[in-house]
Amino acid sequence: MENTAMFCFQCQETAGNTGCTKNGVCGKTAKTANLQDMLMYVTKTLCEAAVHARRQGIAVDGGINRYVNLNLFTTITNANFDDGVFMARIKQSLAFKKELLAKLGDVSSLSVHALWHAESEEEIMQKARTVGILSIENIDIRSMKELIAYGLKGLSAYLKHAAALGYEDENLYVFMQESLAMLLQDADLDKLIAHAVKTGEMGVQAMALLDKANTETFGHPEITKVNIGVRNRPGILISGHDLADLEELLEQSKDSGVDIYTHSEMLPAHYYPKFKKYAHFAGNYGNAWWKQTEEFEKFNGPVLLTTNCLVPPKASYKDRLFTTGCAGFSGCRHIAGEYAKDKDFSEIISLAKTCAAPTELEQGEIIGGFAHNQVLALADKVVDAVKQGLIKKFVVMAGCDGRQKSREYYADFAKALPKDTVILTAGCAKYKYNKLDLGDIGGIPRVLDAGQCNDCYSLAVIALKLKEVFGLEDINDLPLAFNVAWYEQKAVIVLLSLLYLGVKNIHLGPTLPAFLSPNVAKFLTEQFGIAPITDVENDLRILL
Repeated sequence: MENTAMFCFQCQETAGNTGCTKNGVCGKTAKTANLQDMLMYVTKTLCEAAVHARRQGIAVDGGINRYVNLNLFTTITNANFDDGVFMARIKQSLAFKKELLAKLGDVSSLSVHALWHAESEEEIMQKARTVGILSIENIDIRSMKELIAYGLKGLSAYLKHAAALGYEDENLYVFMQESLAMLLQDADLDKLIAHAVKTGEMGVQAMALLDKANTETFGHPEITKVNIGVRNRPGILISGHDLADLEELLEQSKDSGVDIYTHSEMLPAHYYPKFKKYAHFAGNYGNAWWKQTEEFEKFNGPVLLTTNCLVPPKASYKDRLFTTGCAGFSGCRHIAGEYAKDKDFSEIISLAKTCAAPTELEQGEIIGGFAHNQVLALADKVVDAVKQGLIKKFVVMAGCDGRQKSREYYADFAKALPKDTVILTAGCAKYKYNKLDLGDIGGIPRVLDAGQCNDCYSLAVIALKLKEVFGLEDINDLPLAFNVAWYEQKAVIVLLSLLYLGVKNIHLGPTLPAFLSPNVAKFLTEQFGIAPITDVENDLRILL
């Protein structure tokens, strides 16, 4: 391993588009990065033990399934910065593994990794410096293993949200554990490439499971105008992706005199019918996740982070920032509980009552709710618009937003699109263009927002339905282009899922992932047509 304090290149903003080696651009320290590497390593060793246990007919407790899943989710970019959390999860994972190993009659086929154990934090930290990304010398093997690992991290997010609503699939947990165990082993590129596509297949299944969980619990999203102004009462601002947490917060605060606002990734909650019964569900405050340091400050009331994306807080509001679930930051109050029904939000509600109302940032409304059920209800209208030549092209501009100035490209691209083009979006990438007032085509808005990043599943369902309606053999024959922004690991599982579905010629930006080696990037370009964005004029010519 190279002599660096840390090494991480799992997000788009990694230093120099090569890797963070001193501190993370996300805000994590070298120690935190090393603990995250160690948690990933220990989780892989636990999974190897679990895989062998199943082969011997020994049941693996469902609690271990969920624990492994949450281990991965906790290491997603901008989710958790609390070293104590990582150390505790490492120790518990080792304890789970020790219990499993004791049940195995024969451990001779296990790797040295699975048999490794530590009793002290000093041993753990010493080992952590040897198991990071750079411990894999072959850069192409390293690249593919990290691509799969990041896809699994994205998968973990969707499985966690579904589990929070009582929806689980044992097969997906088993696949995750078999995949993590496989990443400890020697493997050739062909096997890893096939497994990456298989991970995409599991990604589609996980997103379908979460879609079922969300729609059966909260109803199908419907076209909704969301207020972006403020009221004159104190408020609580909630961000992240966990709709179960939002529902419980709304229930516990409904008679408190406190309003609830969403921020960034939580905006799509307004599209679900069940949430509309809450009169104190006030609207959406602010913009994308990376603007939270200024917007949380101006909100005046407490903020609840249910998942990523958390930016290390400023002292001016750190004392009113709460985390729950996988999110965490040392010094911020954490609301405990594995499931939303176990959580007590009374402290955050009480604090809100003592705070001023939010400072208004903007006024007006934005429209969304164009998930698959709603768009398919409009299918005849959409198809007629295409047949009449009113809609010439659909462009999927889903994915993530971020801090880099180069991301202004996406706003410029949206503004430059011909007036007969419709944007299909999901994820916080929409904040680059969802307030531009791009108009409509015969009553069909030119920006159709399906929701959160996991609602890219809706975009896939819509595309496959359009393929069927137009009688096409190949999804790539649709008048559909992909210009996708990525930032973190949930975008990776979406990308792998699109590749599994056969989608080609995806433009990806603002840069290709640093974890793609030149050879792997070349393969993805030749096999799937993945290409980096260039400039607006050139990309319009290519995509349209």
